[in-house]
Amino acid sequence: MKPVKRYQAEPALPAAAVRKTGILLINLGTPAAPTAEAVRPYLRQFLSDPRVIELPKLLWQPVLRGIVLPLRGKKSAANYKKIWLKEGSPLMVYSQRQAKALAARLPDTALVRCAMTYGLPDIAYTLAELAAQGADKILVLPLFPQYAASSSGAALDAVWRAMLHRRNQPAVRTVRSFHNHPGYIEALRRQISAYWQQHGKGKHLLMSFHSIPRAHADAGDPYPQECRETARLLAAALGLKENEYTAAFQSRFGGGKWLEPAVSPLLSALPKQGIEELDVVCPAFVSDCLETMEEIAVEGRETFHAAGGKTFRYIPCLNDNPDWIDTLAAIVRHEAAGWL
Repeated sequence: MKPVKRYQAEPALPAAAVRKTGILLINLGTPAAPTAEAVRPYLRQFLSDPRVIELPKLLWQPVLRGIVLPLRGKKSAANYKKIWLKEGSPLMVYSQRQAKALAARLPDTALVRCAMTYGLPDIAYTLAELAAQGADKILVLPLFPQYAASSSGAALDAVWRAMLHRRNQPAVRTVRSFHNHPGYIEALRRQISAYWQQHGKGKHLLMSFHSIPRAHADAGDPYPQECRETARLLAAALGLKENEYTAAFQSRFGGGKWLEPAVSPLLSALPKQGIEELDVVCPAFVSDCLETMEEIAVEGRETFHAAGGKTFRYIPCLNDNPDWIDTLAAIVRHEAAGWL
């Protein structure tokens, strides 16, 4: 009986080879095209992750494949078409720009790559590519400011799964979160202030964070506390009083209780409370994507106006803002101390 081949065969680097440090930026993921055919396999991979949907497979998979994917795939594809850029998916475009700009701020011994937890470029493939280029040290930086098991945790799971099959494993460091990093807060402050200076300032600022099920938080997920700390620090940096901003949660999926307050009903309620001029920012996202450009900037605007709101301003994510890239470089230098 032949032994099971578990580890990858990896050519040894020459003794004189220059060792590199790989910087792996990880975002959630995106379909390759704004079509139902491309969206369904992406959603299947995403919604099959037990970090995302904490239900038994025998219970969840028939629902996912028989109901969710046929219905949600077509609808999601239509929404992606509304925001798709000439260069491709906004999330992919901005993630690649961030990686390129970060590389320009780091020494030549740093190899900066971006990968996605779901879809392409695949984490395992990207790690193999870094190894082939001489990276024997890897700094993993999930691009989620606030830690959640369903985002940062899932990204790190994918890294560890890839490492299970590596015979020659690199040294690995990870960045857990940066929700209260002074540079991240300052980059947000400058982004918002610059937008206000150019487009005007509303009477209220809504800080919209991606939601998670209430059960995840009750089980010990620190995400809601980190979101609220980001909101508090950002409000203080902007000089806002407690009645001048609200932190809320978007993108709920399925039933059950989710974090509150929820964004959609809040957008309907605010005009009735006398707030007819609203600014919205999404601090949980460092790159604009479907959840910001369509769910907030399009659907959210329509909801607010339908409820009687008059002015709705969506403030873009940090994307490739130089202030944000400078902060990203500072985080990398700190976390990779002694390597670069």
